[in-house]
Amino acid sequence: MAVDSYKYLPHSMRANYESTRAIEEPAVFEPLPKPIEQCTVALMTSAGVYLTDTQEAFDLERERQNPSWGDPTYREIPSDVTQDRIGHAHLHISGEDILKDVNVVLPFRAFKTLEAEGAIGALAGTAYSFMGFQENNGKTWIEQQGPELAAKLKERGVDVLLLAPA
Repeated sequence: MAVDSYKYLPHSMRANYESTRAIEEPAVFEPLPKPIEQCTVALMTSAGVYLTDTQEAFDLERERQNPSWGDPTYREIPSDVTQDRIGHAHLHISGEDILKDVNVVLPFRAFKTLEAEGAIGALAGTAYSFMGFQENNGKTWIEQQGPELAAKLKERGVDVLLLAPA
C-alpha cells in the first residue's frame, strides 16, 4: 500500500516538499546502553511550547516575515509543569489543543505511567521544546543547538530522547 506523506499538507506546500532533495546520509544507529526498563527517557517536541512565566516565546515576528524560517532556539520544560504555565508560539500549527493539554505534544502522563509500571527506568525531569520548520536553520542545529542539547542530555544521564513532532 502506498503512503501519501503529503496528504495533510496544504496543496500550495506539496510541490515545494516533493521537489526538495532528501539528505543522503546513512542513518545513525546506536544500541541502547542498557535495557529500556533501566533507561532515563527525555521528551522533546517541535511544537513551540514555552513557559509563559519564565521564558520568552519563540520569535513569531520573524516567522511572520519569513514563513520558511523557524526560531532555532529551544526551551526546557519541567516534566511536572502545570498547564497554566504553558504557552505556544508556532505559526505552522494550531496551539488550541496544546493550550488545553500539553500532553498532546509532550506526553508526560503516558511516560509517568510507563515509569510507574517499570516499562522505562525514569522520565527525565526536563523535556525540550523547539519551533519546528527549521528549513533555513539546519546548520544552526547541527553546529550549535544539537551539540549543546546533546551535552546537556549526557550530563543529565538521559539515555533516550524521544521526539514527539507536532
